[in-house]
Amino acid sequence: MFLIITLQACNLNYSVKEKSTSSYFNNPDSGVQVGGVKLITINTPKGPFKVWTKRMGNNPTMRVLLLHGGPGGTHDAFECFENFLPKENIEFIYYDQLASGNSDNPNDTSLYDLPRFVEELEQVRIALNLDKDNFYLLGHSWGGILAMQYALKYQDHIKGLIISDMMASCPAYGQYANDVLAKQMPPAVLDTIRRIEKAGDFQNPKYMELLIPHFYSKHIIRLKEWPDPVNRMFRKLNYELYVSMQGPSEFGVAGKLANWDVSKALKNIQVPCLVIGATFDTMDPKYMEWMSQQMPKGEFLLCPNGSHFCYYDDQKTYFNGLIKFIKKVNQ
Repeated sequence: MFLIITLQACNLNYSVKEKSTSSYFNNPDSGVQVGGVKLITINTPKGPFKVWTKRMGNNPTMRVLLLHGGPGGTHDAFECFENFLPKENIEFIYYDQLASGNSDNPNDTSLYDLPRFVEELEQVRIALNLDKDNFYLLGHSWGGILAMQYALKYQDHIKGLIISDMMASCPAYGQYANDVLAKQMPPAVLDTIRRIEKAGDFQNPKYMELLIPHFYSKHIIRLKEWPDPVNRMFRKLNYELYVSMQGPSEFGVAGKLANWDVSKALKNIQVPCLVIGATFDTMDPKYMEWMSQQMPKGEFLLCPNGSHFCYYDDQKTYFNGLIKFIKKVNQ
């Protein structure tokens, strides 16, 4: 009797899955195919705008939506995912947030607001038919802030959450930047950087001249030559959006996100979550490990050779861990 019931259940699950898969691959569009690109109309307090998405691969049960950093960055930096996820039959979706990359830019600073970005993300989720049976949300850096804030409101729609290289508290990040990262610089270099920042002279060529060897090459990407996708992302960065929310300094957050802190709310995130940190990251890896312990289904992955873009400078660790997590949750 038990065997019969089990077989009936398996057959039922198979038919449901088969139906779901059939529906997923049924493309109602009859026009010109555009390689997975989908422009999604989102509603905002200032009217409708379009944001750009692009699907890579096809898998109705493992679909990863990527939230880029910044704020004001672009999907470009994620292009290395193409070398790892498709061969594991994991679908992922590029997404340029409003005022970033290929999406509309209203040039309206009133729209640079975390709760509004959360609602934008929910509209994107609905338009892409992502749900609790297939939706993995991966946020890197600022994208991690957006992912955490979204999960605290809409986690019922998420199958798995990945927080990549982001702490749950901007004040804690600022403290780590000042107490740990800044002190790793030669005193004379740090003094010059501090003087430039205090004067607000961020366009001073000396500023980047010092930051690149003493900060970026140690804590952003630890590669002699930066990958083209990352360079493209930085060239396209919406600096107005970045400064408005992050602030102009690389040491902590001074914009609209300065007081953002959800560390005490992490316990409310009930979905499986992977927190990824790196030894040389701009974010405190010990804090990120602590974050994973606050969530009932949290896990931590450390990239021992990586920095803030550890999916470039410690790729084997990053992608092995990410793929293992997604497949485990998908079972």
